[in-house]
Amino acid sequence: MEGALAFGDIRVARNAERLIDRVVSTGSLVLRDLGETRAGELAVARFLSSPYVSVAAIVAIAAERTALACAGRRVLAVQDTSEINFSGRDKRRRGFGPGGDGKTPGYFIHPVIAVDVESEAVLGLVDASIWTRREGPKSGRRSRLLEDKESKRWLDGCRVASEVLHEARSVTMVADRESDIFALFAHKPERLDVIVRAAQDRCLAGGGRLFQALDDVAALGRQAVRVAARGLGEKERIATVELRAKRVTIARPRNGLVEGMPKSIELTLVEAREIDAPIGAIPLLWRLLTTHTVTTLEAADEVVNLYRLRWRIEQTFRTLKSDGLALEDSQVIDARRMFHLAALGLVGAVRTMQLVDARNGSIRPATDVIDDACIPALERLSAKLEGKTEKQKNPHPKGSLAFVAWVAARLGGWNCYYKPPGPKTMRNGWNKLTAMIEGYLLATQEQNLRIP
Repeated sequence: MEGALAFGDIRVARNAERLIDRVVSTGSLVLRDLGETRAGELAVARFLSSPYVSVAAIVAIAAERTALACAGRRVLAVQDTSEINFSGRDKRRRGFGPGGDGKTPGYFIHPVIAVDVESEAVLGLVDASIWTRREGPKSGRRSRLLEDKESKRWLDGCRVASEVLHEARSVTMVADRESDIFALFAHKPERLDVIVRAAQDRCLAGGGRLFQALDDVAALGRQAVRVAARGLGEKERIATVELRAKRVTIARPRNGLVEGMPKSIELTLVEAREIDAPIGAIPLLWRLLTTHTVTTLEAADEVVNLYRLRWRIEQTFRTLKSDGLALEDSQVIDARRMFHLAALGLVGAVRTMQLVDARNGSIRPATDVIDDACIPALERLSAKLEGKTEKQKNPHPKGSLAFVAWVAARLGGWNCYYKPPGPKTMRNGWNKLTAMIEGYLLATQEQNLRIP
């Protein structure tokens, strides 16, 4: 309901939901694909230009569902930034400032996604900021207030995560080195823990530097860590790391824009250093600053594995960009409409990941991607699609996300006997599934209206 209120018009909110479903089912952000016909294409263009539509309203639809999915669970709020650069495709673009290179037009997307600690499943989108930089000279970084810096997005992500996920059992924010900001540690919400990969060799309050703090600390032990592929042609591997941990007190930076912040903050530094790395591989070295207390090997291993799950947001970016929806190739030329399309694509990318995750089974509820009112229609569809043999029956519990994924795969043409369904099969099935459920809901509403 909050998503509809964010739009100010229930009809616009419903159109947003339909477009998100179209993004998932088509695997495309091309307006003609989303609209299916010329008239539909124009309707999509009108939606993107509507004064009722905003990035915040689109994200609110997803955040409302995510909040329900996270209730009572241990949750990671993972955030990161990705750039969309129009290099070679910048003609006729309007309203875009310089990208990361300071020249080529582009914009930035900063999502916060929720990940379940136990299952490692993506639970949904929590928040997102989309912006472009202003043209012209900038004042020095150290002379600007935090409110005027792009780095404020990290603090905003923590605040929104704490608010949206207030019914979760616990929330830990995980982020990479760009989020290593003293203000983030100083101003984080009280009920939210953080794990940040250290980027700066900070001064310690008692003297010395952060990166040397563990030089005289004995290793807690060794553990195996699954390392995701870092680039094209590289494969996932298992690294053996030595784990160390120590309580440290970092000193406040010495610039003049930190008034109101404490002079020091006590955190735990956890180090994972790879030993015997394969020839040609870059040895893993993670220095992690966290508000969690770490005194044992098990606790250190827990922090490292929570940080490892940050990779789920990299998968989200891949799904949104070149490996999936190809957002960077969109021909939309106006910045405002592009931002709205990017927000739709981001919600669609997260839902696509949830369905693909569930192909081989998931204990997550179906309501992660569909509403409660759709469950009866889903169960009827499943019964019709099942065959006589056990192999041809839906093996997943009713009401689970895996149950939904099985129905979508069957509608997409999967025959149950061979390898798991691919993304194209899942998209085709999801397209048919949403159309069938929508028809069922309309028929049910009409029948209810006839009852005296």
